[in-house]
Amino acid sequence: MPDLRSLIVAAGLCLALAAPMAEAQSHSRVKFEPGNDNAAINGAIVGDAYVDYLLGAKAGQTMAVSLIPGASNGHGTIYFNIMPPGSTGEAIYNGSVDGLDATGVKLPKSGDYRIRVYQMGDDADKGKTTSFMVSIGIN
Repeated sequence: MPDLRSLIVAAGLCLALAAPMAEAQSHSRVKFEPGNDNAAINGAIVGDAYVDYLLGAKAGQTMAVSLIPGASNGHGTIYFNIMPPGSTGEAIYNGSVDGLDATGVKLPKSGDYRIRVYQMGDDADKGKTTSFMVSIGIN
């Protein structure tokens, strides 16, 4: 049976290894300027990290999202998903399948929606940094 000290050291090592993965993800709230119904945000993704943009909306509204990869990446492997309130990863729009321009996405319920920007394939696996601009609008 392992001694208490070994268990504590092992638990600490597990936490130390998990911490960088948890910190790699980020989120920010989207705020529109007074009188505007859209916002443009510049950002960057590194490797398999992702960024979530949170936007409060009401059921029945429509959302539009466009993602433009940075010039250094051309048309690389950067995508976005739109996830409804309470989602554990399920998307109502999947950019890797449906494309980088979502228009007229009808929102099924009220609450905070997540627009998740991420990389796939070799860019994610090899830790590539990809810049982007995402435009988010709601009506």
